[in-house]
Amino acid sequence: MKTKVKRKKKMRINYSKSGKRGGVEKQLAALAGIIDRSLLEYVSEKKEYPPVIYRAMKYSIFAGGKRLRPAMLLLSAKACGLSFTDAMPAACAVEMIHTYSLIHDDLPAMDDDDMRRGKPTSHRKFGEAVAILAGDALLNRAFETFFRCRFNKRIKPENILASAACLAGASGVNGMIGGQVLDINSENKRISRDALSVLHEKKTGALIKASVVCGAMLAGAGPGALKKFSVYGEKAGLAFQITDDILDVTGDEKKMGKKVNKDAAAFKSTYPAVYGLERSAAMARELTAGACSAMGKTDSNTRALADIALFITGRNF
Repeated sequence: MKTKVKRKKKMRINYSKSGKRGGVEKQLAALAGIIDRSLLEYVSEKKEYPPVIYRAMKYSIFAGGKRLRPAMLLLSAKACGLSFTDAMPAACAVEMIHTYSLIHDDLPAMDDDDMRRGKPTSHRKFGEAVAILAGDALLNRAFETFFRCRFNKRIKPENILASAACLAGASGVNGMIGGQVLDINSENKRISRDALSVLHEKKTGALIKASVVCGAMLAGAGPGALKKFSVYGEKAGLAFQITDDILDVTGDEKKMGKKVNKDAAAFKSTYPAVYGLERSAAMARELTAGACSAMGKTDSNTRALADIALFITGRNF
């Protein structure tokens, strides 16, 4: 009993300085700390399995990162009445899926990146075969971890199933994978503005949107609230990708932890390439305002999510 009380205290985040950039970064860092402790439990090496696959999984998942997606899941769940502790398996699952996608995106057959988060990419560290398998392992471990929620009597089984289905859809051919295919097929081509929007909504936006919606679903949010969280996630997700596109042009390579100006070199379809930097930045701000407005229309305490939307477009890494 004492252990449970102590753990809950560790998962309590102070939002008193919410709204200030430094405050948001501190809150995200605090959330990242509790997420990392749980992730370590789920990807720890097991003696009966080949140790190299666990080393590869841990290498990529603990290579850094803002833990933005799992943090958004935790915050949406909390806004709807579910504790961080209760929602943590789902949050860890989201980060595993995100990390798996990065491992595969970096492969020579895809974006062919040598650095990720300031470190050699998985295939540079372990070879292509192990990198591919590490990504596969993280995807499968993600849903294995997600369904640990079934042991929690505070979460209704139907909410677990609905949330898992939402996450699977966002990760698959109608979401992240479909977006990656569109991205590959759009290289060296001029695509329409509508096609560009669909590409980024799927490749990056879908998982961010699902992270927010899944947290609310697990908590049992009603249709009206879910619609508002969906609008928030959709707008924040697209704003995130537009900001990423901008930073690929204007960002500091050391802060980014990866090479910049790669999109232009690969003739990728990006917002700056289609709209220009100034218009792209304006679009990101408009989307952020829309995301914050959606959170302002809920009955829950969603201030932290609104602050994260502002952080997304104001970041320099």
